[in-house]
Amino acid sequence: MSTAHTSVPEVLDALNEVTYPAARDRLVSAARQAGASEEVVKALRALPAEDYTGRDDVARSLRVDPDSDLGTDATRRAEQARHGGKPGLSLHLREEPRTPIQEEFDR
Repeated sequence: MSTAHTSVPEVLDALNEVTYPAARDRLVSAARQAGASEEVVKALRALPAEDYTGRDDVARSLRVDPDSDLGTDATRRAEQARHGGKPGLSLHLREEPRTPIQEEFDR
């Protein structure tokens, strides 16, 4: 799901008054109270429904415009795209291919 034309700094600016930990619904409510744009509210509503421990936790889970300034290098952006927002949410469901060395050890 892609959210149009917002960036991590824009979303985090709308959350300046939030005390953490905070649930997704609290983040959405705080952004609306702060007068955030509809794009920022949509980005927050797209977060997984869980408690967030801080601004970094929110930033890692956001899905924003890929051209936005995430403050990360290309390697980190690629890793986020492969694994999704918050690390560990559904990694247990993901099948990793076995390397030839692992297959050799299993014999």
